[in-house]
Amino acid sequence: MGLFRLLFWIAIIAAAFWLWRRFTRTPTARPEDRNTGAAPMVRCAHCGTHVPRSHALAKDEQWFCSQTHLEQGPQSGER
Repeated sequence: MGLFRLLFWIAIIAAAFWLWRRFTRTPTARPEDRNTGAAPMVRCAHCGTHVPRSHALAKDEQWFCSQTHLEQGPQSGER
């Protein structure tokens, strides 16, 4: 019976310690909160690939994903 009491008190103390730690620590940022600053994406006028605006190349108010596509110009025809 003494071992049961010892295990019982250890469990109570561990639960109390866990609750104390949970309510006293500062809240941390969740992973979904960290991704709020997503980069704006633009569509390549030649191939249609979406790239971050910071990596895209602009010409005549159109965006391109690479120098090659910039030189080739926009794709003709509807997609």
